[in-house]
Amino acid sequence: QVQLVESGGGLVQPGGSLRLSCTVSRIIFRNYAMRWYRQAPGKQRDFVARITTGGTTNYADSLKGRFTISRDNAKNTVYLQMNSLKPEDTAVYFCNTEPALGYWGQGTQVTVSS
Repeated sequence: QVQLVESGGGLVQPGGSLRLSCTVSRIIFRNYAMRWYRQAPGKQRDFVARITTGGTTNYADSLKGRFTISRDNAKNTVYLQMNSLKPEDTAVYFCNTEPALGYWGQGTQVTVSS
């Protein structure tokens, strides 16, 4: 089945940056739009960003200007560059295809704290 492997999370101070990666296998990656989501403790999983096969991007309104989604079709990888991080960005970050698969990867933990 399709595999989603997220990486790049960690502990960062407020104002810092991180770049997340999601590598997808067993699909023709270039044919799929991709999305990032995040889930904070005790909360639902929320949409973060989307990138189409042609590179058009969309973001959750609250994240515009701080987060940037990109993709490298040669590497079957979608990225999420996160700048000016805030404590409220603390969450587990997941990627998925569009439409979404019926399952999720393990996600990558992002903790923003001083």
